[in-house]
Amino acid sequence: MQPGLTHLSHCLLWLLFLQTSADLPMCKESDYHFEYTECDVLGSRWRVAVPNKADICTGLPDPVKGTQCTFSCNEGEYLDMQSQQCQKCAAGTYSLGTSVAFDEWDSLPTGFVTHGVITNEGNDQTDCSNSTWTPKGDYIASNTDECTATLSYAVNLKQPGSLSFEYFYPDTSIYFEFFVQNDQCQSTDSNSRWMRMSESSWSKYTVELNKGNNVLYWRTIAYSLQGSAVKPVLLRNIQISGVAYTSECFHCKPGTHSANPGSARCTPCPADTYSNKGATTCHECEEDKYAVVGSASCKPRPACTSSDYFYTHTPCDSEGKTQLMYKWIEPKICSETVEGALKLPASGEKQTCPPCNPGFFVSNSSTCEPCPSGSFSNGTVCTECPAGTEPVVGFEYKWWNTMPANMKSTVYNQVFSDSNRRTAWEVAGEYIYTTPGDQDTDYLMLTLSVPGYRLPQSMVKDAERSELSRITFVFETICTADCKLYFLAGYNQWNNDVMEHWNGRNHKQSYSYLIQSNSTVSFTWTFKRTDGTERNYSADVAKIYSIVITNAIGGVATKCRRCALTSVKAGSACVLCPPGHYMVNGTGACQKCPPNTFIGTDQPVGKAACIRCGPNTTTNKAYTACLSDCILDLRTSKGALLHYDFSPLANVTSVHSSPRFTSKGLRYFHRFNLGLCGTEGRMPASCVDNVTESGREVKGYVCQSTVVPSDIRSQSLVSSQPFLIGDSLIGVTTETTLGNISSPQWMFPAALGLPDVLFYYKSSDATQSCQQGRSATVRMRCDPTVTAKNRIMLPSNCSEGTCDGCTFHFLWQSQHACPLCTKNHYREIVSACIQGIQRTTYVWQQPVQCYGGQPLPAQKVSACVTLDFWLKFGVSTGAVAAVLLISLICYFWKKTRKLQYKYSRLMMTSGGRECELPTADSCAIMEGEDAEDDLMDLTKKSFFTKIKSFSRERTSDGFDSVPLKSSSSRQRLVEEDSDDEIEQITLPRHRGSVQM
Repeated sequence: MQPGLTHLSHCLLWLLFLQTSADLPMCKESDYHFEYTECDVLGSRWRVAVPNKADICTGLPDPVKGTQCTFSCNEGEYLDMQSQQCQKCAAGTYSLGTSVAFDEWDSLPTGFVTHGVITNEGNDQTDCSNSTWTPKGDYIASNTDECTATLSYAVNLKQPGSLSFEYFYPDTSIYFEFFVQNDQCQSTDSNSRWMRMSESSWSKYTVELNKGNNVLYWRTIAYSLQGSAVKPVLLRNIQISGVAYTSECFHCKPGTHSANPGSARCTPCPADTYSNKGATTCHECEEDKYAVVGSASCKPRPACTSSDYFYTHTPCDSEGKTQLMYKWIEPKICSETVEGALKLPASGEKQTCPPCNPGFFVSNSSTCEPCPSGSFSNGTVCTECPAGTEPVVGFEYKWWNTMPANMKSTVYNQVFSDSNRRTAWEVAGEYIYTTPGDQDTDYLMLTLSVPGYRLPQSMVKDAERSELSRITFVFETICTADCKLYFLAGYNQWNNDVMEHWNGRNHKQSYSYLIQSNSTVSFTWTFKRTDGTERNYSADVAKIYSIVITNAIGGVATKCRRCALTSVKAGSACVLCPPGHYMVNGTGACQKCPPNTFIGTDQPVGKAACIRCGPNTTTNKAYTACLSDCILDLRTSKGALLHYDFSPLANVTSVHSSPRFTSKGLRYFHRFNLGLCGTEGRMPASCVDNVTESGREVKGYVCQSTVVPSDIRSQSLVSSQPFLIGDSLIGVTTETTLGNISSPQWMFPAALGLPDVLFYYKSSDATQSCQQGRSATVRMRCDPTVTAKNRIMLPSNCSEGTCDGCTFHFLWQSQHACPLCTKNHYREIVSACIQGIQRTTYVWQQPVQCYGGQPLPAQKVSACVTLDFWLKFGVSTGAVAAVLLISLICYFWKKTRKLQYKYSRLMMTSGGRECELPTADSCAIMEGEDAEDDLMDLTKKSFFTKIKSFSRERTSDGFDSVPLKSSSSRQRLVEEDSDDEIEQITLPRHRGSVQM
């Protein structure tokens, strides 16, 4: 359309409006109302008048500047658009100011959206279209199937505000979360998206909201592995603050009132009063009429009957007397003045109080008190247990003069009215019974709580065949309508399962329930008369005559039985010897157990009670278990000694099984926590149930819990159903069997090499399927290439870690599972001698099968001698040896010549006569002759002197003349001075021989 035509059209319409308005009357205040325009970018807006009906008047007020978009009024106030100021609401009305509230759920309020979708990887064939939140009048209820049901509400806040709502979340089989998202679908910060469990009443939750768009989500999903019925989550009283203003106050609905101006909410009228819409006060009913809390009208009072009162017994007084009394059922709705009405019966005469229940005694104040520990009673006087016996503890209630301390009576109904002032079960001497309630649909609940169970010492050795505990009660129901009596057992009053139920009238009978777990500590009897909302069957009643529960911790003793005379766990009545000692049969004397043993509670009396610790473990200080400090030495089949240190793997480590799915496709898996070894101060592995408020937790070496992925519970995992697999260490060895626990090699095949080190664990908790208790093996395998500390695997053919449900197997591969390195794990390589330097290098033996321990030595450098040096040294040594040899040869040659010379002289002295020796005077070697010869040798001439002498003394015939002297001739020469000619000996020169 062209701009000129548009302007012309506007002018024509304006002229037509002026012509029409001239015929209309002027507008009055009742003909229009004020509204604000949308806020602009500056946060401003205009107030404009809007007619209630079109074309009924003219002359509307002109638009004026409005308040800022951030303007708001407080609770109990409204915005007066005429003055644009906040005014207080009048009495009989209320306003939440900048808040909106939703407290009526006859239908889904405007703005709320609910839908159901398939959970996780659920079955695509599952129809979740009807799995939504359902309005129930005063509240809205969630779904109870495995679909995800979401309730959402979008709101735009002009300023930061808050959200509050009340919820009832009693069942752990359903997951309930609440979270807030902005318009970009981003979750806002909150402490926790997981809602806390409700104990017995409504819980209130409050969270801060940011300015702008906020989308609120309530999401639930049921998760029941046992297939039991699931209780829905209930919501009511949703209130949001921080929204835009309210321009009017709201009248109080019938049955409520607001007495003062500026009220933020209306107060329900008390019993026997009523109010109309917009009431400022509640009006009392006439005497012949009554009204319940929050009534809009009164009803005529019926005539009082026997169903309008109940009877009880007063507590025993100081004289030991009790009295039968009658009380009206509160609130009282009947009339005693109507014709045919019954009066409240008078109290009965005082009677002697019944005896105390077994295990109790009558105190000085005539009250029943429990007997001290180690004693028993039949309800009168406490008696100490004789030596060698122990008290059999439990609870036995057969006299009902007062409500026992560990029992509680409560009322539960659909509107969750205040039940603290109402009595559901009342004592009546020989039994306890249900009192009439406000409505026949009320659930009258009686709860018995115990801390746990423990077998007597005399039954510990037969624990496999003994009952942990049993509860037995005698009851009766007297009903004219379709009444129901339920017996429930579980963790607490609101987290339990129905074990049995009875409909209609039931004669006096007994029922017994076997308790198999220490987690079953709460028992509830719930009686409901009918599904009607009136009080027509208040005479229908349930009676319980007696309740007996055995082996209860904290219970009282009704008798004593003989126990084993040995050291047992702390807290037992039969602990007679200090830790590490046993009692000698029949003597009562305590003797110390042998070293490295611990006291077994399930062993015979005497020295056999001392159990030797398994291989490579030592006993703790209390002599109650065996431990491993993660450091051990193992000898292989070939005799080699290996040193191990598993300390780096001692911290608690987790491993998950492969995913599993329910019948509808809900994914979950099992998580195992392992604490391999450590001393007494170690941090044990723990598994917790974070669904329930109690937060049940189990601790030990190995435990398991069921975990639901985070996409079901937003940012946090949901862990439930924890149980122990191993709470004691049996031993550490390389053998594949220890005791009755085996770890076959085929579960974790391995190449030939180092043997695996196996840790064996066992749990003392026996179950119906595992009569011997659960056990576990952790196979430690050396792999120097694995640096991660949490590489744990489950058997490939048993993906849940166990093939029989009782023995679990794990493979842990790590470099810390290798033996510590020693000098036997490396070898040395010596290099050649190069330039006087020789290097020694150390390398690991291949393949490497150790880690840590002794490090590889550094390279060693040493001095060395080369081959040239040794060659020179050899030649020099050979030369010296040759010279020495020649010298020796010369020496012996010379000695030989001397001996030859002496022989020649002997021959000459004999005168050439054969076979005749010279006389002693001339033939013997005289004293000093050798010295003369030696002197001749020492005074030898030099070489040149010898030459000269040779030339002078040489004879004409070519022979040298050598004078021969003897002792006798010298003597004759001296004494006689004769001129005899001296004999001469001529020696041939060329032959060196002697001639005479």
